[in-house]
Amino acid sequence: MNTQPITLAFIEAFCFRVPVQTPIKVAFGTFRDRPFVLVHVVDTEGAEGWGEAWCNWPAVGAEHRARLVVDLGERLIGRRFESPAELFHAFSKELEVLVLQTLDVGPIAQAVAGIDIAVWDLVSRKAGQPLYRLLRDQPVQSVPVYATGINPDEPEHFALARQAEGHRAFKLKTGFGHDLDVRNLRAMRQALGPEAVITCDANQSHTLASARAFCDAIEDFKLSWFEEPIRVDAPEADWRALAAASKTPLAGGENFHGEQFTRALASPVLQVIQPDITKWGGVTGNWAVAQGAVAAGKRYCPHYFGGGVSLLASLHVLAAAGGEGLLEFD
Repeated sequence: MNTQPITLAFIEAFCFRVPVQTPIKVAFGTFRDRPFVLVHVVDTEGAEGWGEAWCNWPAVGAEHRARLVVDLGERLIGRRFESPAELFHAFSKELEVLVLQTLDVGPIAQAVAGIDIAVWDLVSRKAGQPLYRLLRDQPVQSVPVYATGINPDEPEHFALARQAEGHRAFKLKTGFGHDLDVRNLRAMRQALGPEAVITCDANQSHTLASARAFCDAIEDFKLSWFEEPIRVDAPEADWRALAAASKTPLAGGENFHGEQFTRALASPVLQVIQPDITKWGGVTGNWAVAQGAVAAGKRYCPHYFGGGVSLLASLHVLAAAGGEGLLEFD
């Protein structure tokens, strides 16, 4: 992985909101529009790159992240870095006290991630190579995806429409009550057939007891994973107990950052690791997690729920990582 030195001359951010015809329901709220924040960087030679920062929640998150990217990014102007990774680690280090002072752990990490993605795009453009070839110099023809954003209102109809378009893997939002969730997964399995890959995402909505009961109820549906069944900050003993009781592999990672990934990769609890490239780490951090996941025999399946830039960045990291991962696509 050889890249040229980087000296940034300009950073800006753009905030967008796209109304959605059908609100998107998750266990903790409803999306009535799709916000995203794009990050644009230009170096002293005029080369440019684009990134994206996570901004889905709270409702005013996008406007806040856009201003934060510009405010923090000014610290980087005119400074020379030998690589995007050096910039990421140095920038993250110097912001540690600011994080402690503000308690803005997430927003600051998301701003840094957006800048990191943009810088990697810049160096890829200058090198005349796709990003995945900078990360690992091997050709990749295709990357498997799964359809997401499937609402709990008779989801089998939406899933069948996606299947007709060519999708073979699907993720259902759960966390809307035991009976409805079980009904929906049963209907999806019956509609899509035994060969379809089906997963579900509870968005941390269960207690340990209700998660165990749900795992028992869905065992016959042969799901590929059960995502974020309980709170991310639940005791390790609860996660281990659930993993031991569940026949369905557990998944998570979109709400991890930093050393939490190190612990997750060393633990047998999660078989599917799902960092979000815009939420923490950018390309630099997620590439390290992806390599660690594959080396540990886990599936690297990057979380995605944003704009097109983050989708493509996630695609490139997954393409470079290899393994048996799937790209989230909505």
